[in-house]
Amino acid sequence: MSDAKDKALQLNIRLKPSEPTAHPKATNYTSVGVSQGIAYVDFGFIEPGLLGDIAKTVKEGQAAPKGLEGHLVTRVAMGVDVLARLHQQIQQVLVSVRDAQQSRPKG
Repeated sequence: MSDAKDKALQLNIRLKPSEPTAHPKATNYTSVGVSQGIAYVDFGFIEPGLLGDIAKTVKEGQAAPKGLEGHLVTRVAMGVDVLARLHQQIQQVLVSVRDAQQSRPKG
């Protein structure tokens, strides 16, 4: 049985940037944790050169560092239901990207 509250409603939503969020921030690291029904998504940035240096060190047989320092770009808190919708949106984007890459002529 389906209730009206279980149905998804699609709306066109436009988010207006506030001054600090007006420009995109670069991230290359994410981490997700859940506590008491709230998901916390951390977006961070690790210097690419540092990652390359670590890979080179390990390749040379030396021990990798136990930890690594990056920069926290932002932390987003959301309900698990919002996290599930984000997951659906990311899946849709990845499927579209994969389909676009597969439809390109090989050359």
